[in-house]
Amino acid sequence: MNVTIANNSTVPLYQQIEDQVKAAILKEELRAGDPLPSIRQFANDLQVSVLTIRRVYSDLEAEGFVVSQAGLGTFVAESNLDLLLDAKRRAVEKKMVDLIKVAKSVKVTKKELLEMMQILYEEER
Repeated sequence: MNVTIANNSTVPLYQQIEDQVKAAILKEELRAGDPLPSIRQFANDLQVSVLTIRRVYSDLEAEGFVVSQAGLGTFVAESNLDLLLDAKRRAVEKKMVDLIKVAKSVKVTKKELLEMMQILYEEER
């Protein structure tokens, strides 16, 4: 798993890391049962605080992406298909929100945006 953080980003470090771990799980680069690095090792690799990684792992566990086992480590959770599909849909929604903001800022109408979406969606088949 390759995680890259941008210190000059407005997105908090923990969120950047969390988003990338989730993406790796959703793309199945990380599969159910795969171990994540230890908190200390991951913090050292990324040169961030162990508290940052602890928060990432805690958030991921709360959302059902990983499970922690005392003394053994943190592992990718057995995927719940509904959870996985919902997470993928939320990722699409987030990108759509960004797209809509950009479209509005350059005065693209809803109708024009929907037409562009339809054309692009059909081309990608």
